[in-house]
Amino acid sequence: MKATDTAKHTTLPENMRAIVLMAPNEQMLLGDMTINLPECQHNELLVKVEYVGLNPLDAQYAKAGFPQWQYPHVLGLDAVGTVVQAPKGVFPNVGSRVMWHASLDEQGVLSEYAKVANYAVTIVPDGVEPQQAAALPCAGMSALIALNKLQISEGDSVFIEAGAGAVGQFAIQFAKQRGADVFTTASKTHHKFLKCLGADFVFDYQDKKLCEKIYRELGPQGFDAVIDTIGGSNTARNIELMRFCGRIACLQPLPELEPTLLFKKAPNISIVSLGGAWLANSLCAQQHMGFMSNLLLESVANSSIQVPTIKLIKFSANQVASALNMQLAGGFSGKQVVKVAS
Repeated sequence: MKATDTAKHTTLPENMRAIVLMAPNEQMLLGDMTINLPECQHNELLVKVEYVGLNPLDAQYAKAGFPQWQYPHVLGLDAVGTVVQAPKGVFPNVGSRVMWHASLDEQGVLSEYAKVANYAVTIVPDGVEPQQAAALPCAGMSALIALNKLQISEGDSVFIEAGAGAVGQFAIQFAKQRGADVFTTASKTHHKFLKCLGADFVFDYQDKKLCEKIYRELGPQGFDAVIDTIGGSNTARNIELMRFCGRIACLQPLPELEPTLLFKKAPNISIVSLGGAWLANSLCAQQHMGFMSNLLLESVANSSIQVPTIKLIKFSANQVASALNMQLAGGFSGKQVVKVAS
């Protein structure tokens, strides 16, 4: 038996509460369940979960499932909590508050305790509230990966679709830090807020003359780069708005694209996939996620990045199911975070 450190004066239970998906379903019905505490191996930490950030991915997988899951499956990918058990000599130590983005092919984090490899976590600095940290991993890292793939630099024109969403808000702020001219779309109620975040031009996504108005501000040359968050028919429209050999980073599956459009624009297409770092077992990609997590936390701690408005959700199957339905309904501009620890 491997030697471990356990939090002082803490007696760990044998069981824990978890919110599970019994089977994929269109209504995203979930269940409250009591399951065994995770058993940690090798360099794994046992963490008492405090907050879990919800993402559109959680809702998509609740509806459609994931090929490598067995059911019931614990949902949730983004978590913050306190280490309560760790192998001796392994960092971080018991008592450390950590943030991480969980592997897709393992049990999720909507539970009172979760296990995670020590190299996958990042220490949360004292200046960052735990509920803020829980809002960062998926949205924040997706924005950073997209900007890195697009090689955004000073003077570039970048179109960030759905700027009021969590990914959009992070992307706007980091793109402005890199000196880009930022164009984005949102409902009219969010225009003023997005300009405060740094967007140079904000357009109504429902405007039937959207492309015409973009060209009026941008000129005929087209965008240097696009962050395509919606997918579907919007992807083709976004490629049409790009300059020849422009760059596009897609966060959704690629639709079928007309060969004439691809021949006309010759776009450089990149795919953003956080889960791929785990599914491909890429240690390099996993380490890069750690670097991005540090950047996100440091940026929040020094107030150079603003976290989306947080709405706390109760740790219950019904409340989480309602929140996931809202994730896909659209129009929600903040970040939903489940408070797990009482």
